[in-house]
Amino acid sequence: MASTYDTARDAARRYGDDAQSEIAALRAKVEHLMSERVTPALSDAASRAEAAANAGYAQVRDGAERVGERVREQPLAALGIAALAGFVLASLLRR
Repeated sequence: MASTYDTARDAARRYGDDAQSEIAALRAKVEHLMSERVTPALSDAASRAEAAANAGYAQVRDGAERVGERVREQPLAALGIAALAGFVLASLLRR
């Protein structure tokens, strides 16, 4: 006849084995969901962010080129605008 200790030990092993198999099944489900849903979503978000960054960079570059052209076309006006901007900025920072 098995002792109470042996019975409890056997039951604990069975429950432990069941828990391990449940954990393995859950791990497999999580890995499947990650590969099926999360990874593509992150990849798509990264692609969209990269496209937005590239578009923003292109706009800034184009704007800088236009400003550079204007400065070459009208250097005195550019100098006056820069002086005025410096004066306004200095006035604001003094307050």
